[in-house]
Amino acid sequence: MRTFATHPESSRLSAPNSDLDLCILRLSALGDASHVVAVVQRLQRDLPGVKITWIIGKLEHKLLEGLPGVEFVEIDKKLLWQSYRGLRRQLSGRRFDALLHMQISLRANLVATAIRARRRIGLDPARSKDFHGLFVSERIRPAPPEGEHVADALMAFTEKLGLPPAKPQWQMPIPADALAFAAEHLPAGDRWLGVNLCASHARRNWPPERQAALIRHAIEAHGLRVVLLGGRSETERQFADSIGALVPHPLLDLVGKDTLKQLMALLGRLTVLLSPDSGPMHIASAVGCPVIGLHAASNPRRSGAYNSQAWAVDRYDDAARKYRQRPASELPWGSKIEEPGVMDLIEVDEVIAMLDRFMARTAPSETSST
Repeated sequence: MRTFATHPESSRLSAPNSDLDLCILRLSALGDASHVVAVVQRLQRDLPGVKITWIIGKLEHKLLEGLPGVEFVEIDKKLLWQSYRGLRRQLSGRRFDALLHMQISLRANLVATAIRARRRIGLDPARSKDFHGLFVSERIRPAPPEGEHVADALMAFTEKLGLPPAKPQWQMPIPADALAFAAEHLPAGDRWLGVNLCASHARRNWPPERQAALIRHAIEAHGLRVVLLGGRSETERQFADSIGALVPHPLLDLVGKDTLKQLMALLGRLTVLLSPDSGPMHIASAVGCPVIGLHAASNPRRSGAYNSQAWAVDRYDDAARKYRQRPASELPWGSKIEEPGVMDLIEVDEVIAMLDRFMARTAPSETSST
């Protein structure tokens, strides 16, 4: 497998240059793609002449289609070889000032070979795997000793382009018809708890009977209205049906009934979202929705809802001690503990306590939909 050497012309890009022609490679997943939006918009704010081409997965493109000032090139991961050949044809004759290679996977490395760029910037060695280093010639800075959130790590790519460190900020692309859908289903004036039932990995899911207990409390103690959110999988349908049978109050069941754009709009109207570590959790944070995150399988300091760290229910250290026989501080940063039963470490009472604290500290006028 060949490596890509630093091109001598790269030195001219050591200072900020508003006329850069950049290619971003980040195929998946939904949450990580939403983090990259902050990188894109930071570049557009501080380098107003920048041109950005984003190589992206098919599902993730559905979420971000319409993002201003970005040329998207879609990769169908189910038809990778055909997509790769199409990408080579589409990019034939093009040479970018820099490739921001933001994904560590063999699939992404294959796609990277179709992209010609003067600079090839990737993740630092400690956060790399799957031969990532063979496909880049420069690296972002290493993480600080205490670790950092994925969103902050991705923002480090802007530093390699000569910009000073900055925190991520988002403005997600939500079309008018999606906003109208959300306004119809979640009327203004009501306070809504959204419950994102499942994560993409089954072992990150909190049991439906515990979700039902939290929902009953939210309705009876706080007068919240509740909307169930999720995709079209059989598991999510089963979770929704189980919760509906256990909660003796009306619930708005939108599981499998919305698009990704409509989901973004719905999240923007919630008072708060309850969610395991998942794409919708990160989308919610990006649209300004507070999130009570449920973490035992993953570390919320690395992959929790970025703007809601204070509301994370964190049993990651307990999981590390139970399943890895050592504290979380001794695990490699980013380790996942996706073991059977790991989410049972999160008790209903502690999630209720977190919701109570959130409702007590957040005035209705600040959290209700407008």
